[in-house]
Amino acid sequence: MGREHAGPEDVGPEVVVREPAGRSYPGRSYPGREHAAARPSWRCSGCGAPWPCQPAKLALLSEYGTDRLGLLLYLATRMIDAAGELPTSVNVVERFLAWARRK
Repeated sequence: MGREHAGPEDVGPEVVVREPAGRSYPGRSYPGREHAAARPSWRCSGCGAPWPCQPAKLALLSEYGTDRLGLLLYLATRMIDAAGELPTSVNVVERFLAWARRK
């Protein structure tokens, strides 16, 4: 059983994440991205694996380089989006954040 998705009237204030100019984000679900999150399933639109899939993780690590905080903030915003759409049995912290923490 999944969580109920709130309608537009139930959503709080919009959170705006400012991004550095000139940066592209390969993990985002923009048209033409091969390994992007397909909503509401949160599976990769390219390979069908749970997003972020291994190619998306590699692309995100490459794109963010040494900006680990920026990567974690981006992933946290995606995790919050996904938490309302995925079944409660999915460990969203493990799936979206654990892999990206510094070792």
